[in-house]
Amino acid sequence: MKVSWSVNLHKIITLFLILFMMYYYDNFTVGAWIYIAIHGIYGYCWLIKDLGFRDHRLESKTSIGGAVMLYLVLIAWYWVIPYLFISQKVIPSNFDLFFAVCLHTLGIVTTIAADGQRHFSLKYRKGLITGGMFRYTRNPNYLGEIMIYSSFAYLANHWIGWVIVTYAAITTFFPNMYNKDASISRHPGWNEYKSQSGLIVPWALLNGRALINAFRSENPDEANITERG
Repeated sequence: MKVSWSVNLHKIITLFLILFMMYYYDNFTVGAWIYIAIHGIYGYCWLIKDLGFRDHRLESKTSIGGAVMLYLVLIAWYWVIPYLFISQKVIPSNFDLFFAVCLHTLGIVTTIAADGQRHFSLKYRKGLITGGMFRYTRNPNYLGEIMIYSSFAYLANHWIGWVIVTYAAITTFFPNMYNKDASISRHPGWNEYKSQSGLIVPWALLNGRALINAFRSENPDEANITERG
């Protein structure tokens, strides 16, 4: 069986599992419905993305035992977060709901846009992807995923939720990012690209450098005057 089968099955089940938790703990508050909306539907956003441009890393084969281990070591832990939220009957404030939905939405868009750009760019031209979503961060897809799962942990309002997100980042996301860096470092232009982009955080967007660069590209004459001055 393929790794993608295990991952996709998890995405399908999650919505119904959270709904069962809501029924079992008799928790049908507005917060609970918002939670199931963002966490449960995320799985189906993933499936739509998978139909359009599947991650080739998930195409590798695994045994039934390997699939079980994948669940025990990583995937199943994600279900602890909705359990914490539903069973503890957390009542998030209106601002908490607003912030979680914003973070989740931005994460979904970032992940899908990055995966789509990577898929179609590499389909027609191999090499470094240095523009678009990848201009200031080398791993916008993982940035988006961390934002998504952080929105769940934020609503759960429990330290265990943040431990799970951190565990996933340390054991899966960051090793994959460093392996990717090692793989693409052989391409021409790597050193320049690395200097202008963050491993995951788009620092240039946060410190204003991206805005300055955009202004200079729109006003080349003023940029030249500044450089001469």
